[in-house]
Amino acid sequence: MSKKETKLSRRDLLKSATVAGAGLGFSGWAFGNESNKPLSEWLVGPKTANKSVMDLKFEPRDRVRLGVIGVGARGTSMLDEFLGVDGVDITAVCDIVKDKVTAAQRIIEKAGQKTPAGYVNGDHDFENLCKRDDIDFIYIATPWDWHVPMALAAMNHGKHTGVEVPVATTLEDCWKLVDASEKTRRHCMIMENCCYGYNEMMVLNMARAGVFGDLVHGEAAYIHDLRELLFQDESEGLWRRFPHITRDGNLYPTHGLGPVAQYMDIHRGDRFDYLVSMSSLSVSLAAFRETHIPADSPKRKEKYKCGDMNTSIIKTVRGRTIMLQHTVTTPRPYDRLNLISGTKGVFRDYPPRFYVDGQAGGEKWMAIDQYKTQYEHPLWKNIGEIARKRGGHGGMDFIMVYRLVDCLRKGLMPDLNVYDAAAWSAPGPLSDMSVAQGSLPVKFPDFTRGRWQQAQ
Repeated sequence: MSKKETKLSRRDLLKSATVAGAGLGFSGWAFGNESNKPLSEWLVGPKTANKSVMDLKFEPRDRVRLGVIGVGARGTSMLDEFLGVDGVDITAVCDIVKDKVTAAQRIIEKAGQKTPAGYVNGDHDFENLCKRDDIDFIYIATPWDWHVPMALAAMNHGKHTGVEVPVATTLEDCWKLVDASEKTRRHCMIMENCCYGYNEMMVLNMARAGVFGDLVHGEAAYIHDLRELLFQDESEGLWRRFPHITRDGNLYPTHGLGPVAQYMDIHRGDRFDYLVSMSSLSVSLAAFRETHIPADSPKRKEKYKCGDMNTSIIKTVRGRTIMLQHTVTTPRPYDRLNLISGTKGVFRDYPPRFYVDGQAGGEKWMAIDQYKTQYEHPLWKNIGEIARKRGGHGGMDFIMVYRLVDCLRKGLMPDLNVYDAAAWSAPGPLSDMSVAQGSLPVKFPDFTRGRWQQAQ
């Protein structure tokens, strides 16, 4: 989808800002062209009497009728995952590129389903898809700036929705999603596939079983060399480079943060309290451009603002810490860090290994094999072979979709809700703010409005 032509900018978050006292006063923060409200007002969110959706269950149904908005690279790959799960009917697809919709329709037909309705008439034809009465859940896989208007349209037309990451890029938009979900009684899920990886789900079981003791620290990241992708003249290259021109912070926080947040039971007994952030200099993207992009290309005139490496530290209300990093412009092997440490031991990923206090062999890393029998997650135990054969990110995409459909059909609560979507996306704008003010601390809004203390 192309960018929405709107007076609301989702970039240049900070037009001017000052922070009172030691950095926790926030009275001077402004939101660029979005709003003149200070950050202090966004900490508590708009006043509302809406009931929480923390414990809201899906309505049970025999089959799940699915609409898909965005069938580019990511959306098309997810079609195969949804089609591989029993009980799913894809009834409508939407994209601004007609050929992509046609290709998606052929994929669905080949799977033995009826040709879905196609929506290709401009930037806002997704609104017509949302109005249909034969859709239960809408999956959104579009550029970041479109996530919020599409999710709002889905919920306002009575549909549950799942949104690719990050769900939103401003605190104002995070609150819009929270309020809409509560008002409409429809879920807005973050489609964070990394929460469904084999290691992540096994470590989650171990953390909840107390293997690591009381948790004190986690580390999370998105370290992925995307330089070639960012300069492509198709797909994500058409839009994903531009935030590097206008922002300086963590542009993509959720892949690493989501699993660590689950280990720490964020919103289920703890929550993010505040964040400090700093960015390195910005040189790698320009250096790559010098050797890979023709001298007469308009891309040569771009000035990149976002630091090559952003490092943020999050403190939770219970006193835990999380180091969160982001780099997509440096030549490094893929890594999400995925570390969790407690009073009894630690897990560190890439490659996966453990250390448990008092273990045989002394202070050295141990392979994960010895824990698989006891702590392998039932989903991976039961359908892991099928998931791996389907191939989406090692099988995590299929596990995520399978679990989602199971919750929809059985009338269960989803694993992830709008409060998770908002809090995991919030380090994006918060890191921008902290970096702009010399790494001063910035508070997280409590998107649950205090309900994190009661949730299980």
